[in-house]
Amino acid sequence: MTNKTYTPDWASLDSRETPEWYNDAKFGIFIHWGVFSVPAWRKIDNSLFGSYAEWYYASVYGNYRNNDDDFHEKHYGKDFLYRDFAPQFKAELFQPEAWAELFKASGAKYVVLTTKHHDGFCLWPTQNPHKQGWNSGDVGPKRDLLGDITGAVRDSGLKMGIYYSIIEWETNWSHRPEGGYFVPQRDREKFGIPEQNYADEILIPQLKELVQNYQPCLIFSDGGEWDLSEEYSQTKPFLSWLYNEAPNKDEVVVNDRFFKGMPGEHGDYYSTEYNDKEGFGVHHPWEESRGIGKSYGFNRAEQLEDYCTSQELINQLIGIVSKGGNFLLNVGPTADGRIPTLQQERLRDIGRWMAVNGDAIYGSDVCSRIKSDDAHCALTSKGDSDYLLTTRWPTEALRLQLVAGETPRTCTLLCQGEDIEVPFDIVEGALILHPLPWQFDRGLEYAYTFRLSR
Repeated sequence: MTNKTYTPDWASLDSRETPEWYNDAKFGIFIHWGVFSVPAWRKIDNSLFGSYAEWYYASVYGNYRNNDDDFHEKHYGKDFLYRDFAPQFKAELFQPEAWAELFKASGAKYVVLTTKHHDGFCLWPTQNPHKQGWNSGDVGPKRDLLGDITGAVRDSGLKMGIYYSIIEWETNWSHRPEGGYFVPQRDREKFGIPEQNYADEILIPQLKELVQNYQPCLIFSDGGEWDLSEEYSQTKPFLSWLYNEAPNKDEVVVNDRFFKGMPGEHGDYYSTEYNDKEGFGVHHPWEESRGIGKSYGFNRAEQLEDYCTSQELINQLIGIVSKGGNFLLNVGPTADGRIPTLQQERLRDIGRWMAVNGDAIYGSDVCSRIKSDDAHCALTSKGDSDYLLTTRWPTEALRLQLVAGETPRTCTLLCQGEDIEVPFDIVEGALILHPLPWQFDRGLEYAYTFRLSR
């Protein structure tokens, strides 16, 4: 990175180059964990964002898009507040080193933890006076969950980032829910603060506290894009401080959800979620996030059919990377600190595939030298090589259109151990990859990668 000084205006802030590590990483792990992991419930709804269990406070306890009728009152009682779940969030089985080993085995290069979701609960022993009794150092685990995960992840050789909710349901107004608030009035009156004080007393102090104490490689902002003004969020002054003065200034990247009007306009990278919008191709770094199932937070309502298969997740990874994006795949741990077995299996399956095919993923770019109309095929490029990734074994010939003057010299199939050279022909500006017999015991599963070298 350069020693350039960034002033608090968009012309200057937008001129910052995204740190190279982010574009090379391609695959990361998201972790949604918190007090919402105790009830861990939201009835399955196939509408977009309709099954998020981390929204329990608003959408099960509260009435925002609530499709659970009287679930909370029936199981916990009408006088049981959402904050009463905090002592049950104990994380007594949490093993940060085991988590880090799993994430590394998945082939991911970075990890992002929800340090504070919209309920305002903090997963570190924050010194903020408004958060006393509402953080993991004071209640529940009574430990620095963020610090424990950060240490283990970095010791494993991965980068560590944070998610931080820009808004809090107990304080901030929104146009989205009827009546202007996501959670009941009794909770806002008991726990919220005057909204005009929030940015100065919680938002900016906590962001700086996190940066100074944990030096995250990434800050995933969220919720500010619904209603907050640019001025209220103080985004420009904060980013100017971050890029100029923070101890991690040369490494850190931020996304685009600090205020209304920011998405797709400002930020080191842009965020999409459960394919809610098209990616941004080569125009700007971007990242798609999703859960393995239909929720980010652990959801006891999910059944086997609600989870993506390993094949489906690898297909999504390939498709996102081939279009220029990163893939941030979420795990939702339980309140006692376990990552569910099925989620672990999905990550290890992806990691096994990445161990063979990762050369086509890490550090790759959108391919411009070869084209394919086959829906089962995707293409990436890196240096002098192009990569064809196909989810269907080529029992029939594959035809790829070559850009003029871009003729490969060799074609090899990526395998465990020694790669296999594959014959091909060039006919009228097209590369014809001949049908192949099935190869056994060479790590070939889910999708198959051919390296076309010049």
